[in-house]
Parts: sequence; structure tokens; C-alpha cells
Amino acid sequence: MKRRFAASLAALAVALAFSPLLTAAAAESDVALRAKVQAHVSQYLASRTKAEHISAISMSIQFADDGPNLNVTAGRTQYAGAGVPVIPSNLYQIGSNTKAFTSAAILQLEAEGKLTIAQTVGKWLPQYPAWKNITIRRLLDMTSDIPTYDADNAMLSSYAADPMRNWTTAQLVAVIYPRLQPNAGWLYSNTAYILCEMIIERVTGKSYASEIDRRLLHNPAIGLRSTFYQPSFYPKPISDRLVSGYYFNDDPDSTALAPLLGKDTKSMSLSWTQGAGGIVSSPEDLTKWVRALYEGPILADKQRKEMETMVSQKTGKPISQTTPDDPHGFGLGLAALYVPAIGHFWFYEGETLGYRFVHAYFPKSRVIIVVGLNSQPPKKQDHVGMLVQSVYADLKAAGKV
Repeated sequence: MKRRFAASLAALAVALAFSPLLTAAAAESDVALRAKVQAHVSQYLASRTKAEHISAISMSIQFADDGPNLNVTAGRTQYAGAGVPVIPSNLYQIGSNTKAFTSAAILQLEAEGKLTIAQTVGKWLPQYPAWKNITIRRLLDMTSDIPTYDADNAMLSSYAADPMRNWTTAQLVAVIYPRLQPNAGWLYSNTAYILCEMIIERVTGKSYASEIDRRLLHNPAIGLRSTFYQPSFYPKPISDRLVSGYYFNDDPDSTALAPLLGKDTKSMSLSWTQGAGGIVSSPEDLTKWVRALYEGPILADKQRKEMETMVSQKTGKPISQTTPDDPHGFGLGLAALYVPAIGHFWFYEGETLGYRFVHAYFPKSRVIIVVGLNSQPPKKQDHVGMLVQSVYADLKAAGKV
């Protein structure tokens, strides 16, 4: 026994002798990785400033070991050299990443026995009889056949004429009601998520904002500190942390918003998006939410399985996995993607009229990448996916994924 103990002490002495070298090597590797990620982000800003009308990029990477995030930023809070250098605590509008918050609240209500996602619009919102047979699940996975109100030119023209207007959820739904696009398969619909917001309020008897705050934004199990929701305008202490955001989209289907081209949308009303896209956050804070969403205690196993049950964005039919032949999937408020160099992973790119915000969660390594940019450019000019892939390649080379 003494001999075994002595051998253990000897092994420990050797390990301790080498541990400073190992620690130094790890630290050197981390410094090198940070430099590579910073170079990608800085190069992206330098090469895409004009094409995407961006002035700021923030990226945060969270690893599975619960160590500190790798945070990098580039640029300034306003375009053309104005503002101040962007820092990790600056906020961005996260756009449709908000949909996962709405979905999580619905799924929590299901776990509490207060609703089921098999129930219908007619059960909870009888004021919309044309949609009475559409289930909550179909609202969440975008197979409802309900068009999105923000593709309506009259609505967009009204917003462009008065971007400070305070829209109600009923007004947003009224833009499109009672229209349907039968047999659409998979049809992206912000209207569907506004209906889910209204269902949350009908079931709980409380405002969507208060339920999201109580259940998610102020949930100590998640630990969010820089993620906020307001249905229209944010108070000054929050809005002051937002980088400016620029609408720069001249795609043919966006001509109704032409009066906003090149303008800073930071102070404009977010009431047009609400539970479909109204949350603001920092990239580092959102990595905490992404971890909790895919791994944490905020959803029971049954509800997380429901959340990750996908349909094809090509056909609207159920799929078990994204593949090279069918690379785009959608769960309940989540998107999934297959990229040859990566494989299957979960992600979402949320957009508002001046911001893009991307999260990517890689199930095998449990690594999370979140990036925010301060513009909405034309679709053909949006290359942020290539930035994420470049950073992923660096993480793979470093043995992190």
C-alpha cells in the first residue's frame, strides 16, 4: 500500500512539473485562436463595409467546458467612422431569434398542462374563424399556410411613412386576415408568431412581455444580463447600448421600404415585429440563452423533443435530419442546416430593418457561435454565413469542434 501511495506521489510530482508547460501551451493556443478569429471578423468588416453598409460586428464563442467566452469585435457604433469603437457589451436587435423565446414560452405552458400544441387557433383565438383549424404546432413550424403580414406592400408603405408608429398585435394580424395560401408547404410567417404571442396572453391572462420576462429573461437558471424585450421602444439606458442599425435592402420585393434606405433604424418602433422579432441582446449574453435552449432546464425532455422535431423548408414535410439533398429544416422556432464542411447543426439568422443576428449550435462539440451585424443588406450581399464557416474552420483546426 505504501509503495502504491509513493508511486502515486511520484506521478503527481511529474504531472505538477509539466502542468505549467501544458498551461502555457494551452494559453498560447488560445491566444493564437483568438488572433485568427479576430482577423476573420476584422477582414470581413473591411471587405464588406460598403456592400453590406455595416460599421460594426460582434462575435462571441462559447465552448462546452464552461470557460470564458471568446469575444471579438470590429468597427464602430455608427457608419462612416462616426460613433465609438464597438465593444462586446453593445446590443443588437436579434430579430427572429426572438421566435425561440416565444416557442419556449408556449412549450413551458404545455408542460404546465395549460395548453397543448395540438390545440387550434379556434380554441384560443376564436376571433379568427378563417384560421380556426390551424394548430399551434403548425404556427410554430411555419406550416400554417398563413402569409406573413410584413410582405404586404400597404403595411410596409405605412411603416416607411411613419416608422415611429405603435402597432398592436391585432393591427398586425388584421393586415393579412383572413388570407391563406393553401398547400404552401413551408411558408415563413411572422403572423404565425404574433398569433402565438396572443395565445400566450390569452392562456396566462398576462402580457407577453411580462411572461417572457418572468419565464426566460429573468430566469436565474439562464442567467441573462443583457437581453431585453419591449413591444415598441426601449428605454434610454438600453437604447444607448445599441449600435446604430442601417436599412440597406434594395431587393425588388422591398421597394415599399425605399424611403428608409441608408437610414439609421436604431430609434424606430419595433412594434411591427414584437413576439416574432423584438428582443435585443449582446452576442455573449445570447450564448447563455442558446445553451439553455438546447441543453438547459428551461424545457422538459418531451418539449425539447417537440422543439427539435423538424419539417423540410423545401416541402413542409417532416424530416429527421437535414441532409445534402434537403439541407434546410425548421423546428419550433428553430432552423437547422446541413453544410458539407460542417454537417448538421442548429442555427438562426434573425433580421430586422437594420440588424442581423446569427446563432449556431453544433451538437457534437456543443460549441456555440453568435454574431451580430448592424445592417440589413440585399439578400445577395449577405455573406455572414461564410464568416461563420471560416471561424468554424479555425475552431476545427484548433481541436475545439
